[in-house]
Amino acid sequence: MESPGLTHDVMFVMAAEQEYGAHLRRRIDPVIVGVGPIEAAIGTALALERRWEAGRRPKLVVSLGSAGSHRCAVGSIWQISGVSWRDMDATRLGFEKGVTPFCDHPAQIALPTPLPDIPTATLSTGGQVIGDEDYHAISADLVDMETFAIARACQRFGIPMIGLRGVSDGPGALSGIHDWTGMLALLDERLAHAVDLVPSAIERMRTD
Repeated sequence: MESPGLTHDVMFVMAAEQEYGAHLRRRIDPVIVGVGPIEAAIGTALALERRWEAGRRPKLVVSLGSAGSHRCAVGSIWQISGVSWRDMDATRLGFEKGVTPFCDHPAQIALPTPLPDIPTATLSTGGQVIGDEDYHAISADLVDMETFAIARACQRFGIPMIGLRGVSDGPGALSGIHDWTGMLALLDERLAHAVDLVPSAIERMRTD
C-alpha cells in the first residue's frame, strides 16, 4: 500500500529486502535492485526501462536505505545533498578522482533536497564495506554501496532522484552482519516517516 499522495509517478528503490521492514511495507512497493554499485546500476536501469516501455515513466526516483557514518549518529535519517564514487580513480590518466573517464559527471553529483524537516549530508558510494580506519580516507558524511549508481541510471533517463539514508553503523570495526542488521528495524520506522513527506516534496519540486 502506498502513502496518500504517492502514485506510480514515484519509483522507490532499495538495495536489499533486509532494509524493507514493516513500516515501509505499509507505505511503498520498492524496486529491490541488489547490493553494490553494479547490481544497483543494472537493477535501476532495467526498472526504469520497463516503466518507460509501459508508458509509466516516473517523475521522481527515491533511493532509500541504510548507510554507515563516522560523523552522523547511528539511527539518524539524512537527505543526500551530494554523492560521489570512491572506487573510481583514474588520476594517473589526468582525471579527477571520482570522475569516470570520458563521462559527463562531476566528482560529486548534486541531488535535490526538498524535505525541509530532514537534515542533509554528503555520501560516498563504493563496493567496499567501510569500517574503522577506512573512514579516514573518505571526506563524505555517509557511506553506502548503491546511491551513486542509482543516481547515474536516473541521469541517463533524465529523471530526478532524492536520496534518503539512515545510519545503521558507525566508526569502529564491524564484527559481522549483525552490526548492520541490528539497527534496521528502527531505520525502517524512521525512513517510513520520511516517505510520508515525499508527496509535499514533489509539489515543492514542481513549483520551484
